[in-house]
Amino acid sequence: MRDSQPNHYFGLDIGTNTVRCVVGMDNSENPMPSIIGYGEAPNLGMRKGVVVHVDDVIESVIHAIGEAERVSGIQIHRATTNVNGTNVTGINSQGVIAISAANREITMEDAARVEEAATIIQLPPNKEIIQVFAKNYRLDGQDDIKDPVGMQGIRLEVDSHIITASVANLKNLTAVLEGAKVGVNHLTVSGLAAAEAVLNRQQKESGTLLLDIGAGTTNLAVLEDGEIQYVGVIPVGGINITNDLAIGLKTDLDIAEKVKIQHASLEEKAKTTTVQVEHEKKRHTFYTDEIHMVVEARLDELLDYVDKELHKIHRSRKLPGGVVITGGTSKLPGIAAFTREKLQLPARLGRVQKLHGVVDTVQDPGYTTAVGLMMLDMLLGNTDSFQGLKTKGKTNVSNLTNKLFGRFK
Repeated sequence: MRDSQPNHYFGLDIGTNTVRCVVGMDNSENPMPSIIGYGEAPNLGMRKGVVVHVDDVIESVIHAIGEAERVSGIQIHRATTNVNGTNVTGINSQGVIAISAANREITMEDAARVEEAATIIQLPPNKEIIQVFAKNYRLDGQDDIKDPVGMQGIRLEVDSHIITASVANLKNLTAVLEGAKVGVNHLTVSGLAAAEAVLNRQQKESGTLLLDIGAGTTNLAVLEDGEIQYVGVIPVGGINITNDLAIGLKTDLDIAEKVKIQHASLEEKAKTTTVQVEHEKKRHTFYTDEIHMVVEARLDELLDYVDKELHKIHRSRKLPGGVVITGGTSKLPGIAAFTREKLQLPARLGRVQKLHGVVDTVQDPGYTTAVGLMMLDMLLGNTDSFQGLKTKGKTNVSNLTNKLFGRFK
């Protein structure tokens, strides 16, 4: 295999049920990268986005990366990866600095300094900052400034959205990556990676909720005016639907999973009154009404949680861009219409932006986060934003903050 070159990009999605890795390469004829490799492996070492068995997750990461290396012919030593789980939270903060230059002109260093000032907040001892996003600046009382560089003033303020995660979760993730011998270029949350993969500029500007429904968690990211307004994680996903079906249909989990994949739906009219699934050479029959009732109840509960999160930021029923749904669970028939009715917002399924190369597999909604991580690996460049966690106990966010802020602007 050839060593990885600067024009290759790697996204590693460590999901609750599956680890996925995507390899991209510069495309001279298109600004979007070409997909040249991918790999996935089942993951038995996580619960609701959090590592609970380090060795199992290491094995899954190694297998997924190994498969991506075989497909692409490129060795993978570093990647952009994700942090997940309900311990990931977003909080708003403000930073204030004085401009001391003789001509009072705002420089890029001043912008970075005020953003750094916004991170000086009191956090619980079990929390660490992983990302900071500047939303709006104020200069001498003038509001809603998007880019203050080049302007003149004395007092510069910034409104920021700060994303934090638990120290324990980050340390366990570090142990996994070190065990798999994978360096980290950048660390981000799953929802933002998915947003990068599926949202266009208009959606980021108008106000859109990205809803990434995975196996163990549902990631929310609200973008408005090109800025990150909110990030959250709900501990409900496709696994909960499987568990509910196992209980409601009084059957084994393996059979319930097949029922979910083959026959679960949120559409009102079923073509038949019963369905059959085959497991271990035996056929099992279930009523479609019972399946529909179980699935609808779980999705109704999930969207209740989503609406409560939107209420917290005063965006319930107030997002012109509506809801874009992605993730493996988004493949449920009728989920967009069901979400539209429940949240009273426009809703559509998210599709990965036009890519080239080996795209058949990665266009599956389950690959959305991995593709988004690969795209961020390209956009943010090769810097070790995760190194600070291993050396100082705190993630270095400055480079990542500036580049991501510029990208989402």
